[in-house]
Amino acid sequence: CPNGDLQRQHRPQAVADHVRHGMLANDRATRALGMEITSMGPGHATITMAVRADMLNGFDTCHGGYITTLADSAFAFACNSHNTMTVASGLSVDFLAPGREGDVLTAVGQEQSLSGRHGIYDIRVSDQNGQTIALCRGKSTQIAGHVVPA
Repeated sequence: CPNGDLQRQHRPQAVADHVRHGMLANDRATRALGMEITSMGPGHATITMAVRADMLNGFDTCHGGYITTLADSAFAFACNSHNTMTVASGLSVDFLAPGREGDVLTAVGQEQSLSGRHGIYDIRVSDQNGQTIALCRGKSTQIAGHVVPA
């Protein structure tokens, strides 16, 4: 593969890496909750978050809002990975099992469809044992601009 072809082939990943670093630098909510982006590429992102005591609800399980925020962050990084500024137009969440203090939750966001300005993303949140905690579907709309300078 000639060098120029190799560079073009890896460009989408380079763009996603550039977005990852630039977007995370400005995402105070993701950082404040201790989330870590463990993988990101064109149309997908994987983010982890440890469940802390201050994230528990009155039943000593992880508050659904924190699980949703983790899923929403994976959704946001996945749909912005192409460096076109993209926002959520909707997010549905189905809770299937509780998260508990000390669990490390992983959200995997994956692009299912991107047509024109609109995208659909599925996000699976699981615990460190692989048990599914929540399933989410996000709908996105691209707006004007780039996430980070091109």
